[in-house]
Amino acid sequence: MNLENKERKVLFSREDIQKRVDELGLEIAKDYEGKKLVAVSLLKGSFIFTADLVRAIDAPVRVEFMTTSSYGHGEESSGKVKILQDLEFDLSGYDILVVDDIADTGLTMEYVLKHLKAKNPNSIKSCVLLDKPSRRKTDLEADYVGFTIPDTFIVGYGLNYGDYFRNVPNVFTFVDKE
Repeated sequence: MNLENKERKVLFSREDIQKRVDELGLEIAKDYEGKKLVAVSLLKGSFIFTADLVRAIDAPVRVEFMTTSSYGHGEESSGKVKILQDLEFDLSGYDILVVDDIADTGLTMEYVLKHLKAKNPNSIKSCVLLDKPSRRKTDLEADYVGFTIPDTFIVGYGLNYGDYFRNVPNVFTFVDKE
C-alpha cells in the first residue's frame, strides 16, 4: 500500500476504546471472581490492549505472553499459524483468558486455544479488541469482544502496518485523499 495518497480515518477513538476496555474489565472481573486468572497476551498486536485490559480488571490476574505469527508484514493472514514463544509453566489449576487484538479468520485464536487446552487449565476463554466475523474461516466466537468491525484493514492501538503504527492511540483505516 502506498501511503502517499492515503489519509487516516479514525474508527475508534482513544476514548471509545478506553470506555469499552473498562466495560470488558468489569465483566471479566465478575466472571472470574475467586478464580486463578491468567491473561495470555498474543504478541505483538495485543500488548497495548492487554495492558489496558488487565488494569481494568479489579481482581488478581497473572499476565503471560505468547508470540504467534500468521500475518508477517502483509495485510491479510497467511493462514499458517506458528507459535514462536510458548508459555513455560503448568496451566493446571488456572483459568486462562487468551487476549488478542483481532479475530479475523479465527485461525490464530482457534490454534492457540486448542494448544493451551491440551495443557489442562481449569477453563479457557478468549477476548479480542476487534472482531471481523465476515472473514472467519473457523467456528470461533470470542467470549469477550470489544468491537465488531466490517472487512476493512485497520491499524493502531497495537495493530500494525509493516512494523509501524502500533503506538497510535486509536484504531484507524487508510482512505484515499480527496
